[in-house]
Amino acid sequence: MQFILMRIRITHYHRKEKYMKTRPALLCGSVLILCTVFLVSQSVAAQRGSQPTQRGVQPAQRSAHPAPNRPRANQGHIPKAPPARSNPNEQRQAEHLPTGHVNDMPHVNHDVWYGREQSNDARFHMDKPFEHGHFAHFGPKFRYSVTRVDADLHRFWFPGGSFFEVASWDWPLCSDWCWDCGNDFVIYEDTDHTGWYLLYNIHTGVYVHAQYMGR
Repeated sequence: MQFILMRIRITHYHRKEKYMKTRPALLCGSVLILCTVFLVSQSVAAQRGSQPTQRGVQPAQRSAHPAPNRPRANQGHIPKAPPARSNPNEQRQAEHLPTGHVNDMPHVNHDVWYGREQSNDARFHMDKPFEHGHFAHFGPKFRYSVTRVDADLHRFWFPGGSFFEVASWDWPLCSDWCWDCGNDFVIYEDTDHTGWYLLYNIHTGVYVHAQYMGR
């Protein structure tokens, strides 16, 4: 019996001694495996970072300069201000298209302002023109985005709080515009009707009459 117990103790001692000898080797092997995995992952990440996204599309955060919002109407450029007309009874000019159609709605094409109303049109009469002041920054050099629209009152706001009211008879022409798509709008002074402005959409080419209501 004592001999058997002694053999068990000797066997246990040899196993423990063998484990203690192989433990450092196991630890070193584990460290080497972890280092190899880390280096491989870093290499893959660096390779992915240096390659363009699939189909040539770059991530949005890499684009420091977004694509410009180029005008689509009037042959791709913003028109000059409409010239003043000397004849107050001059009829509105319609555009005769090559297809034989006639477009007499207010719009600009080839730098021509079509659909201008008569200067003596009673709808544009104001007892107190510019009652809420003058809007200073108008003309083709200034492009605006719209921050708010009130469809019931036919009003729209520019950044900074300046707002306008579209003529009720013109509202159907612009009610379906994409008001929040970007800096798509230019304000002109109406050279035919004192106290009025023209809101021009650079993508549709259509313009509407509006009053400046202040800030």
